[in-house]
Amino acid sequence: MNLAKSFFCLAILALVSFGGIVMAQESSTPKSAAEVVKAQPYVSLDPVPRGKAFEAAVVVHIAEGYHMNSHKPSDTYLIPTTLTPRVPAGFRLVDTMYPPGSLKKFAFSPDKPLDVYSGSVTLRLKLMAEDTAAIGATTIPMTLRYQACNNSACLPPVKVPVTAALRVAAAGSAAKPVHPDIFAAPAHN
Repeated sequence: MNLAKSFFCLAILALVSFGGIVMAQESSTPKSAAEVVKAQPYVSLDPVPRGKAFEAAVVVHIAEGYHMNSHKPSDTYLIPTTLTPRVPAGFRLVDTMYPPGSLKKFAFSPDKPLDVYSGSVTLRLKLMAEDTAAIGATTIPMTLRYQACNNSACLPPVKVPVTAALRVAAAGSAAKPVHPDIFAAPAHN
């Protein structure tokens, strides 16, 4: 690793470990990551019958001029975007699917493009409602972790709670697909 890259990595680590992140000096810069990123949860079936596989999705809208690292960032020191469910009793997580990011160059990294999400991105979970899932209304709590950045600075990394609400029905119950615009697209790993 060359000396310049080593210094850059140490500077980033020092900023993060002391809780300080370089903030843009622009007056229009939002004060929090919650102003930059909005997350909306969805479930693919209503109701979800016991013994049936289904999906939960979180659609993430990133404010114009901002981005967040993809799930597989370009460098190990960059904070990946993650979606972590706290799967309730009676459910099983089958897979977590992240879309690919886009390679983009920024002024702070002119020689190496970064793998980022911008605009709108959908993170998905494949789940199974087991035979023991409680019938009725339930929720699947999730944590969305990300760091939002613009072309010159990054906001502190955050963990945002997101909750998907669903109804569980008896095995063999009719299930109606909902939100086909979100779940019709192929899922990515």
